[in-house]
Amino acid sequence: MTRDEIKAAVDAGQTVHWANTGYVVHNDRLGQYLITYVPNGSCIGLTDRSGHRLNGKEAEFFLAGSEEADDEYLGRQSRSDGQQRGAAPGGAAAHLLRRHREAGGGA
Repeated sequence: MTRDEIKAAVDAGQTVHWANTGYVVHNDRLGQYLITYVPNGSCIGLTDRSGHRLNGKEAEFFLAGSEEADDEYLGRQSRSDGQQRGAAPGGAAAHLLRRHREAGGGA
């Protein structure tokens, strides 16, 4: 999904996930689009500070409940080493937060 597709879906009340169903994209009361890891409440902006580059790959965002999205999501979860992808400490979210801090985005 593109940045504009994600924002439109969130604005329409649809649930958008990133990478797995633990991550949900939402719009806060300040109008910021955020990716939140639901189990612990950690979040990062949907985009970098410029608002143009997604903090994640377009192919990793999907709508909840869509059969097509579920099929694509399940297909993306297999790794070449046979392990399933998940939210592990030091994984994708940690990498994004690290990249965000290095770009001057703060904590």
